Amino acid sequence: MSYKLYYYPGNANLTPHMVLEEIGAPYELVLLDRSKNAHKASEYLKLNPHGRIPTLVDGDLVLYETAAICLHLIDRHPKAGLAPELGSAERAQFYKWMIYLTNTVQAEMIVYFYPERWSETASADVKRHAEAHLDGMFDQIEKDLAAAGPYLLGNRFSAADLFLTMLSRWSRGFTRPARTRPALARLLERVAARPAVQRAFAGEGITAPFY
Repeated sequence: MSYKLYYYPGNANLTPHMVLEEIGAPYELVLLDRSKNAHKASEYLKLNPHGRIPTLVDGDLVLYETAAICLHLIDRHPKAGLAPELGSAERAQFYKWMIYLTNTVQAEMIVYFYPERWSETASADVKRHAEAHLDGMFDQIEKDLAAAGPYLLGNRFSAADLFLTMLSRWSRGFTRPARTRPALARLLERVAARPAVQRAFAGEGITAPFY
């Protein structure tokens, strides 16, 4: 089998890209140049009518939404061990983290990066409040990691750690980036050192500092 992942360097495609590298399945990267609004082109909109990145093509299946793509790949390649066994309590915790990261943290990141969508006249205030909310989220993640780390699932590495790495990378411009928290910094260092993650970074032209 071979996959096709539509991407733009460092965007929400980074997590499924890392997952693909961890899995080791063949895939093709298709660049969408956001600077030229390629993600809004008619041909791409036939695949993803929302005009967002990423989109995964798996044979006749076309799938978008980062978390959905990751969960699909994990289910297709269970031997890669990127999630605990189905039906287990650990799997439920994995789902919790994946949903929290996409529904809560990533959603607030959208507010931070696109504040004008919420207010054209007070976008600076919207952005400031979003950063404050995200600081609280990263603080809570830090507490959880400090209590039961080194990974989100304790001693077990999972795709949730890849998702957290991508979101932490997005915080580079914050007053308190995710990396300033000790337990989170250790997780990011561990994840960034993985060969599969290094290959994904290189494939997107991402250079140090990674987060």
